[in-house]
Formats: sequence, C-alpha cells, structure tokens
Amino acid sequence: MKILLAPDSFKGSLSAAEFCTIARRAILAQLPSAIVHSCPLADGGEGTVDALIANTQGERIRLEVTGPLGDPVEASYGILGDGTTAVIEMASASGLPLVPPKRRDPMLTTTFGTGELMRDALSRGCTHLILGIGGSATHDAGAGALSALGALLLDAEGKPIGAGAKGLLTLNQIDLKGLDPRLQGARLEIACDVANPLLGRNGATAVYAPQKGAGPEQMAELESALERFVTVACRDCHLPAALFDQPGCGAAGGLGAGLTAALGATLKPGFPIIADALGLEERLERERYDLIITGEGEINSQTLEGKLPVGVARLAAVREIPVIAVVGNIGEGAERTHSEGIGSIHSIVPGACSLEAAMSQAPQLLERCVGQLIRLWRLAKES
Repeated sequence: MKILLAPDSFKGSLSAAEFCTIARRAILAQLPSAIVHSCPLADGGEGTVDALIANTQGERIRLEVTGPLGDPVEASYGILGDGTTAVIEMASASGLPLVPPKRRDPMLTTTFGTGELMRDALSRGCTHLILGIGGSATHDAGAGALSALGALLLDAEGKPIGAGAKGLLTLNQIDLKGLDPRLQGARLEIACDVANPLLGRNGATAVYAPQKGAGPEQMAELESALERFVTVACRDCHLPAALFDQPGCGAAGGLGAGLTAALGATLKPGFPIIADALGLEERLERERYDLIITGEGEINSQTLEGKLPVGVARLAAVREIPVIAVVGNIGEGAERTHSEGIGSIHSIVPGACSLEAAMSQAPQLLERCVGQLIRLWRLAKES
C-alpha cells in the first residue's frame, strides 16, 4: 500500500513536517509494509518556506534587513533545490509580530525589508521569486519594497517620500528607471488567498488596517494614502485604474498591488503556486497512491475557497485517489468539502477539552487519530 502525507501546518502546534513525521510513524505501526511518502505543504502563508525547502532539499538564507518600524531585524527566506527559485514570506521582514502591540501603526510601517529579501535573492542568481504576503504589519502599497529594489518614489520637491502610509500621502512621482535590472528577467509570483481589492469597503483599509493598529481617526488618511498611490501609479506607470480592483490587491496593505503595478507580478492563490513549484500533479500521476492524508488546523466552509486540503483533494479526485483529512477542528460547513474530493474528515481531538490542552497535546492526539484511521482502513480492505 502506498500512502502520501500532504498536510498544511496546524498553526501554533504542529508544522507540516512534524505532522508527516508523526503520521508516518502511526501508519507504519499498523501497516509495517506500507510505503509512506511525506510532502509537507503550505499555501503561501506561515510555513511556506519550510515546506518548500524540505521538499526540494533547498537552503535557508538568513540576513539582517529593515524591519517594519525601520529597526534592523533578523529575517530569512528559502532557495529551492533548483538554485533559481526563491520563496519569501514577507512576514519574516515586515510582519505584524515584529511590531510590539503598543507601537503598531500602519501609518508608519514599511515593506522595505521585504524588498531587501527580494534583492538578496536576485543577487544569488534567483530568477523565480515566490512571495507569500500574509501576516503583514504594513499599509504602504509596497512602496518600501519598491524603494529597496531601486525605484524612486518622490514628493513634490523631488525628495524620497517617508516610510509607510504617511509617506504615500506626499507621493508625487514614481520613477522606475533605477529598478534592479535583474528584475527584467525574473518571474515574480505572489501567493495570496484573499480576494480584497485595494480600495473601497472591501479594500485594504476597511478590512485589514484595524488589525494592524489603526484607530478610527486614521482610516480616512490610510485610504487617502492608497488612493494617492493609485493616482500616481496610473499616471507614471501608464496603468488602468481597474488593475487595482483585481482580487488580492488589498492584501498586505497593498503590497500585491504595488508589485503588480511596478514589476508585473502575478497574483495567484497560494496552493497552485506551491503545488506547481513542487510538481505535485506530476507526482500524483507518477506514484499512483492508494490513499492521501491531508489536513490543517480547521476545515470549514472557507476551505472551499482554494485552501490547501481542497486543493490536494481536487488533484487527487481527477486520478480517483481517496483523500482523508485529519484536522484539529471540524468547523461549520466542513461537510461541503466532500463534494470536492475529501472522502472523510477526522478531528484529532477525541472529546471536550480546552484549546490550550488540544494544542499542547497535538503530537500525541495526531498519532492516536492516524493510528485508528489506518486500523479502520486495514479492516475495510480485509473485509
């Protein structure tokens, strides 16, 4: 019997790689002759760098960059085994956890450090950059990242604008002539699993700015800052305003919008980008698995919107491979994923318990759950 383990992480308790290690041990305890392959996955958010490095025998690059408030921070990214693909989680350099709660202010935070990571990857010969943009502390439409990559964002006096949304309010000109020339031959994909446009009631300001520390009195200015970026970018980069309405432009305080406008980046749901980078479809075709076990912290109705377990199940369904999902919690609407190829869903939590207890005991609970599932699978096959 050949089984593929293809989970996402259980945020805060188990990485995808740890899931695979534990589940493999549980399977082999019940089916010693089974062939078990591990493919820890991610969808562009937390754990993406780890998953892609692990699957491709890549390496992690660590360096000091500019943090969200301008202070130096230790950040990292991954270079895949092919030596030419870099995977970057912008949260490593510009993420909300890097800002103490009392100092969170999207008027001031910058994506400059994210641009420094991208520039370092280019300097190491990478020609394909995958950028995960979840967990940001920023609201600068990627102005900081563009500046780090050589663009000039100038005020009315021809001076570089300041950091953050506050700087965008003074933006008068965008000059891309100084962009790193290596960007010309590079492919930039942005893994983004939200559909928000840049502006409006569903845009970056209305939906995400309060999570980053914005007070009610700042909302109008934050929206004006993004509107100013759109006005200048459309004029100086010769872009249609409709570009900024596309799904995902509102993610990470407009980072997706800025990189799309200035660098021609492509915004895509995270799972297809990661699956393509790992050759997951080709692997399923080649290996002909008898069973796939996927999972994440919670499956619910939102999982249908391109989340990893459904992405795996859709690829498997085409090849008639059964899929079981092992999760921390079965949320409302989880049963709707059955129509997408997830045959059954199982929570590792056996009964009533606190979230803290479930998270701290996740390794043991996962091992027991997978062990019982494989016992049941074996009995069904033997009957």
